[in-house]
Amino acid sequence: MKNTDEKLFREAQNKALDFITRRHFMQTCGLGLGSMALSSLLGSCWGEKNTPLSQTADNLFIDPINPLSPRLPHFAGRAKSVIYLHMAGAPSQLELFDYKPELKKMDGQDCPSSLLEGKRFAFIRGVPKMMAAQAEFAQHGQSGAWISNYLPHLQTIADELTFLKGVHTDQFNHAPAQLMMHSGTARLGRPSLGAWVTYGLGSENANLPGFVVLTSGGKDPDAGKSVWGSGFLPSVFQGVQCRSEGDPVLFLNDPEGINRDVRRASIDAINDINRLEYEQTKDPETVARMAQYEMAFKMQMSVPEVMDIKSEPQYIHDMYGTQLGKSCFANNVLLARKLVEQGVRFVQLFDWGWDTHGTDESLSIDVGLVNKCRQTDKAVTALILDLKQRGLLDETLVVWGGEFGRTPMLENRDNKPNAFKGRDHHSEAFTMWMAGGGLKKGVSHGETDEIGYAVVKGKTSVFDVQATILNQLGFDHEKLTYHFQGRPFRLTDVFGKVIREVVA
Repeated sequence: MKNTDEKLFREAQNKALDFITRRHFMQTCGLGLGSMALSSLLGSCWGEKNTPLSQTADNLFIDPINPLSPRLPHFAGRAKSVIYLHMAGAPSQLELFDYKPELKKMDGQDCPSSLLEGKRFAFIRGVPKMMAAQAEFAQHGQSGAWISNYLPHLQTIADELTFLKGVHTDQFNHAPAQLMMHSGTARLGRPSLGAWVTYGLGSENANLPGFVVLTSGGKDPDAGKSVWGSGFLPSVFQGVQCRSEGDPVLFLNDPEGINRDVRRASIDAINDINRLEYEQTKDPETVARMAQYEMAFKMQMSVPEVMDIKSEPQYIHDMYGTQLGKSCFANNVLLARKLVEQGVRFVQLFDWGWDTHGTDESLSIDVGLVNKCRQTDKAVTALILDLKQRGLLDETLVVWGGEFGRTPMLENRDNKPNAFKGRDHHSEAFTMWMAGGGLKKGVSHGETDEIGYAVVKGKTSVFDVQATILNQLGFDHEKLTYHFQGRPFRLTDVFGKVIREVVA
């Protein structure tokens, strides 16, 4: 780094307040000036010294030189990082976790009109037939958790899991429901959960992004890349999509004929121009852009090493069921463990293909869902066991779920059953589970009625789930805010409460 960098850093901090409104300054000056002074004293320049800055007010000052520098949460959190496993398409809770023997008695009967009148469904038309679970259920572990034979590996760690069986949402189509689950609204433009976490905590590793995204199943989620976007937050907080096959990040390698020294010289030249621009405009965003170039340069060395799973011992590959040289869910799960081990705050996995309408065999409850479970069950179980044996589970919150649930009746299209056994989208009740991160083990919160149609106890909203995740990281979800368009925004909007019943 050049000798002028320290001077630029201090200037950028002093000038940062020139680019915000008077109201915003008055609301944040106590924290902002304190953070600037502390940051200057600690010399956290360019991410070389990652000393956390405290966060004690509703908003936080973002270091203009290193916006991903570590920050302390509102209070001591139990978790340091999150691995969120989203099964895009919405798995059926009735085949996996929500055991309903009464539904079996109603199998094949016409759906009662009370379940249809005034309700909205994505595809059901006419009067569908009720359908019993196609899986076999049994209780497992000392907790007696009901888990079906579709998930034989997960059955073995039942006592590590925390079930939320009363989750509901107000969205019944994939894209809006995915946006709701990950950004707190069904509309585009809001920051994702991972972006909020990275905004609040920064990153513990100056050479890696704070928020990494891995996808599998052949397609991105229906809501697209907005589910890991930064919305109105600075773009530095959006998820960085990586791959488990080929280059981990597109365009990460230098072009042919360009070596490391040439790349270093080109970045120095670009940042010389940025320095000139900063001297003219005093815009701290210019200095932040310089930091981004430096991050990209560091990532060229750090990302390939962290994303290489070939160096893992054979017993780990056997444990996860990885497929070297291919892109698959198991590879992504192993990468998630490696990333949190290296200080990445939030790792988001999206696995596409869990939509089970019954329109063809691959989208059926008794074939398609079974295949998806076979592809993921071993790796998910391995992740929990691997984190535990490494002493990481207590400080890593693992979240599993979809965007909504499935109906207890067969899906009807055009007033007749689909060709294969399938269930329609269902927003009123579904199951998620979490593990680690300071939650109670082997507990089940929430309960649905005798056929799994509606929540009758422990009703939990998407906002409650979000508030609980933030709580385990040390945040009051009502105070993690960002001023935009004249008002403070937060992930949970004006809703949400921490699910205290599952917090240890």
